[in-house]
Amino acid sequence: MRIIAGKARGTQLLAPKGMDTRPTQDKVKESLFSMIQLDVPDANVLDLFAGSGALALESLSRGAASATIVDKSREALDCIRKNIAKLRMEQVTGVLPCDWEQALIKLSSMGKTFDLVFLDPPYRMTDLGSICRRMHELGLLAANAMLVLEHRTGVELHMPSPFALEKERTYGETQIHFYRLEEEAHES
Repeated sequence: MRIIAGKARGTQLLAPKGMDTRPTQDKVKESLFSMIQLDVPDANVLDLFAGSGALALESLSRGAASATIVDKSREALDCIRKNIAKLRMEQVTGVLPCDWEQALIKLSSMGKTFDLVFLDPPYRMTDLGSICRRMHELGLLAANAMLVLEHRTGVELHMPSPFALEKERTYGETQIHFYRLEEEAHES
């Protein structure tokens, strides 16, 4: 697993061992980033269920302004911190060692908002719509935020309004949906 493009291109990343983490394959990551390339520059990125932190770190390499990486696994957090140090991205990267619910509450209390969100939970978690709804309720999403949801092929997503599906791709057992937070119409 490596950084594919940008200032850290070619740098090898560590990944946690075991079956709890499924690092996004390089070919999938390359395809994913070609589809969101206009959303990355200057974005504030949130990577929930980060595993190795590869998606957030790839975003930073490609010009994102900052990244917040969330995971509760000690092994994953160890890899994430080592990857951040290896890339010398400590100044633009925050790490939250907790579960997604605690992270969202903490980020909301800090007044954080995100332009780009990666959501790649363990495959046993299938209700991704409720996580997205919670982010929206807590005011964590910037206008027109892009949400990238990675999950097992065949899982039916129940996304609430105001999220609009822009694209979807299937790579073997992995499916990725790209949702945009639609700005609410302003009353005149």
